Amino acid sequence: MDYDVKDIGLAKQGKNKIEWAEREMPVLRGIKKDFSANKPLKGVNICSCLHVTSETANLMITLKEGGANAVLCASNPLSTQDEVAASLVKDFGISVFAIKGEDNATYYSHIDSALKTRPQITMDDGADVISIIHSKRKDLIEGVYGGTEETTTGVIRLKSMEQNKVLEYPIVAVNDAKTKHFFDNRYGTGQSTMDGILRATNILLSGKRFVVIGYGWCGRGVAMRASGMGASVIVLEVDPLKAIEAKLDGFEVMTNVQAAKMGDIFLSVTGNKNVIGPEILANCKDMSIVANSGHFDAEIDLGYLRENSKSKREVRPFVEEYLMNDGRKIYVLAEGRLVNLGAAEGHPASVMDMSFANQALSAKYIYENSSKLEKKVYVVPEDIDKEIARLKLESMGVEIDKLTPEQEQYLRSWEMGT
Repeated sequence: MDYDVKDIGLAKQGKNKIEWAEREMPVLRGIKKDFSANKPLKGVNICSCLHVTSETANLMITLKEGGANAVLCASNPLSTQDEVAASLVKDFGISVFAIKGEDNATYYSHIDSALKTRPQITMDDGADVISIIHSKRKDLIEGVYGGTEETTTGVIRLKSMEQNKVLEYPIVAVNDAKTKHFFDNRYGTGQSTMDGILRATNILLSGKRFVVIGYGWCGRGVAMRASGMGASVIVLEVDPLKAIEAKLDGFEVMTNVQAAKMGDIFLSVTGNKNVIGPEILANCKDMSIVANSGHFDAEIDLGYLRENSKSKREVRPFVEEYLMNDGRKIYVLAEGRLVNLGAAEGHPASVMDMSFANQALSAKYIYENSSKLEKKVYVVPEDIDKEIARLKLESMGVEIDKLTPEQEQYLRSWEMGT
């Protein structure tokens, strides 16, 4: 078995983390039990380019229990938990190519190593594997049944590929499942982003002006958590519908130039490029903190910082100080990469339980329906989404009512009026 991890000797520590996460993932645990018995993915090569965390480990173990030949590489150079990578290799026999802090060359070489398995299903967190297959490894396309994508950023890229008619195999947008973005993006990103910022800086949020750029589900979660910790939240948006929602949710809404002079912390969650750019970086206050919880570090214009600063130094782990030419200091967290995974541990396992349940069941769906699927981006089927929600409620000891036959008939009818 081929692999590349930092230190296989970390496996014991990693196994403890994997087991700790598993206890908070009852839905995935149930799927693993079913997969183990029925082997719905027997012999299928699955290449997963995901954040290498204890929660992801439980997904990989579930896929293997389902009969898949599963391989894992990192979707972000800073998000890998080295001890988890070691345990997956040593304790579970799963090939992993991931080292925390790896440079770009190593990152892409790890993807290349994972692709040597000639995947039949791909799992992406940002669409890097799909992009490489479509650009540099077109020889692999014919053998791929389909793939999944778990991020807003990746789904944006893939829908663009579909619209431009260059998408060569079907994709299930796991990110767009209601049991994913309603909970993972809002509650998971909201909490883990705060965790990353606080671990990196140890600042008091109460009394600070916290600027959230992007009011999608991730932005909603971050704004909610920042406000709950006593910060005054400012939201920046380009979508008038989301902007008015933020305003009616009780947050200040303004332009980036206005916010630049007021904010203490700037956090990007858009999936777009250079949203923390010169308008903010040239006008923000001395000692402003800048971070990103969107998938790629492109959200912060790091090139502008390099070109307009006298020096850069690390002042704390995951905190880089840029001394600007005008004397201001700007602090960038986690090299501008995902702060919740770069400086902390990412989403809580109980939230990832639903996200990875979607991944596992979507892989099964792709394999069983590959002959029917077109070269499009599909939403997770509603019956899968609702079943995951039902199982999650059941695991929490929550019971809900059902419609009566009379109520169901009423909702189907059009004849009844007032």
